[in-house]
Amino acid sequence: MALGRLWVIAFRDLGRNRRRSALSLIAVALGVALLIVLSGIIAGSVEGSLQNNIRLQTGHLQVRAASYEEEKYSLLRRDLLEAPAALAARAASMSEVAAAAPVLWASGFLNTARDVAGVRLYGIDPASAVHEPIRAGLVAGEYLTPGARGEIMIGRLLAEDLGLQVGRRVTLSVPNPDGGLNEGVFTVRGLFATDVPGYDELAVFMPLAQAQAFTGVGERASAVVILLHRQEDADRIAARLVGPGLAVLTWRDLNALLLEAVESAMAFYALMDLIVMLVVAVVVANTLLMSVFERTREMGILAALGMKARQIMLMVLLGAVILGLAGIALGLLLGSGAVAYLARQGIYIGNLSDVTSNFIAYGSVLYARFVPGEVLALAGWTLVVILVGSLYPAWVAARLQPVRALRAG
Repeated sequence: MALGRLWVIAFRDLGRNRRRSALSLIAVALGVALLIVLSGIIAGSVEGSLQNNIRLQTGHLQVRAASYEEEKYSLLRRDLLEAPAALAARAASMSEVAAAAPVLWASGFLNTARDVAGVRLYGIDPASAVHEPIRAGLVAGEYLTPGARGEIMIGRLLAEDLGLQVGRRVTLSVPNPDGGLNEGVFTVRGLFATDVPGYDELAVFMPLAQAQAFTGVGERASAVVILLHRQEDADRIAARLVGPGLAVLTWRDLNALLLEAVESAMAFYALMDLIVMLVVAVVVANTLLMSVFERTREMGILAALGMKARQIMLMVLLGAVILGLAGIALGLLLGSGAVAYLARQGIYIGNLSDVTSNFIAYGSVLYARFVPGEVLALAGWTLVVILVGSLYPAWVAARLQPVRALRAG
């Protein structure tokens, strides 16, 4: 029997019990839509966290002293860059570089009359485009100026935690290179909000020159942070900036913990996908198996008329293909629409800083991201799993003996 004829028979067989076939098709569609939405949310959360880290903390590249360890916020001379301004100017002269600026990091405590909070001090060049997200996030007061003295900017969430407002004076304490503690009284010049709660609760900004004087490190800095026009140029620019006593780290190095966490989580995500696909395959296989049992006599007639077992098996599998393709098409439409909506509107998740690691810079709103290649792969694997699951009802149909099948009617 011609293949085209088998397609027609398979399609008609599915139409004999339209309700059951429709429910199976809906199950496939919902399963595929769920896979697409989960994929979009995971891709969006990973990409969003990575880009938040890059724009707020790491940049695309960092040049540091080879001995510097970020987690220690070292202010020792051997761990700091001796000529950060010259390094920043050298990097900024490259056409691939969008902006470069030195930064000084230090850990410390912000004290008020009633409370104290651990903070991370950023000494920055306020005029540099590297820190544009802070300027753009200004929600109260004024942005820092390079020559300002005795002024800081803090996150709105930190201000709310400590009961601070613009114009209030606070005490900031940071360690110095000699192992002692430097304290100073500063005025809150402005408040910012980046929509990354874990960042807004910790960061305190002051002009670089003031931070250098306050911590006693002279004109040294912790790193030069570099932003690129294209993320893909990171390795090439890093090779050009390498020098004696320097370590040049790309965005992959700087976000290694995040990328490793994502890689580890992919195994669990793949297991979730497989479970959804198996559920869909079981629904389709059950539909086909019931159809085989209901049409036992008809299949006996077909076998008696000369249809071979492999043709009967193929006919059942073609029914699975029809259900699978129709359900996947509908699922692609539903899932893509849901991802497009979530990419615009997002999902409000509030402040996850208390339950997530500090290397995952979640924003308060999680946006989905559509990844065409992954969506097509999910659709393809769903169809494969459906076909594998449909082998059993096809095998049952192929093993029917004509005489027994005719008697069964």
